Amino acid sequence: MTATLNVLVGLAMGLNLVALGSSRLPGLIRAVALQGAVLGVMPVLMHAMDWRVTLVAIATVAGKGLVIPTLLRRAMRAANIEREIDPFIGFVPSLLLGAGGTIAAVALAQALPLLPEHAGTLLVPGSLASVLTGFVLLIGRTKAISQVCGYLILENGIFLFGLLLIHATPLLVEAGILLDLTVGVFVIGIIVDRIQRAFDTLDTRKLTVLRE
Repeated sequence: MTATLNVLVGLAMGLNLVALGSSRLPGLIRAVALQGAVLGVMPVLMHAMDWRVTLVAIATVAGKGLVIPTLLRRAMRAANIEREIDPFIGFVPSLLLGAGGTIAAVALAQALPLLPEHAGTLLVPGSLASVLTGFVLLIGRTKAISQVCGYLILENGIFLFGLLLIHATPLLVEAGILLDLTVGVFVIGIIVDRIQRAFDTLDTRKLTVLRE
């Protein structure tokens, strides 16, 4: 079970690097969707068969892997953009930051006093690496859709860390995180729509022209 879990976490960490190196928004959205689907099946692997955990896992896979990516693709088509042209942090530096952060996360996790059942998993380094990836995308990209993807990957990192508590509070962990994600995406969707209406672009640098 631990080996399978580590493979899935390793895949999620690899998708972080794919997201950092992708200049095309469809590729970035696909990476986020696949990562969300991968994370969604982890609770079922970690917990004994329970209908509540299974229900939340299905909702997570559907929300992160299908519904939210579909909404992002729709926003991308409405804005008629498919590529991040001029990011604040270039794609190669972003990849280097992501790779360095992943190595540092693995080293830090080995130094932490984890419980025996968590010491052999990649949950902590995967969580830290995903949080770092989300921050890089949020800070280093200029398109609102790219920044939304950064927020989603950041949330995936928090989700991974929350899986450490799955045996203590299984339903509370997944349901709470999924609820926060849903609310956050709705708020971001409203902001993206307002940016598009006001500036006819999703470049968040245009917000600097606003005045009181």
